[in-house]
Amino acid sequence: MKETDLHFFIDSTINYFEEVTNEKALTGIPYIKGDEPVVLEYTGIIGISGKRKGSIYITTASSMLKDLAKIILNLEDVGADDIKDLIGEIANTISGNVRQAYGSDFMISVPVVVEGKARDIKLPDDIQTFVIPITWRSFKSFLVVCLE
Repeated sequence: MKETDLHFFIDSTINYFEEVTNEKALTGIPYIKGDEPVVLEYTGIIGISGKRKGSIYITTASSMLKDLAKIILNLEDVGADDIKDLIGEIANTISGNVRQAYGSDFMISVPVVVEGKARDIKLPDDIQTFVIPITWRSFKSFLVVCLE
């Protein structure tokens, strides 16, 4: 994966937050994932197939998802199911927007949601994986891109 490919993911993420919340998200400097897990409380994972293979995931804390759900879903009482649905939808939307740049050969799976911050998401060892730090309001999250 080239550095220019990361810009599709960065732009898609920034656009997502701005469109749904009218607030900008900031991205930090992308870095290559090391051996340490990059997993917070909730993670939405999308598998990629077609000409490009791999996966992407976004991981964040429940507090960020609760604030987002209040804005996006107009809910005051945000439950665990709402949070799980939302993290999957965020991953799906970001991937779908990137798919527009790559075309129909960039096929995305339905989102898989993982709950729990101690878990490590298994990624292929033979594909370089990039981590993009994201800050929205004061909340930290990470977009992890593992793509051939």
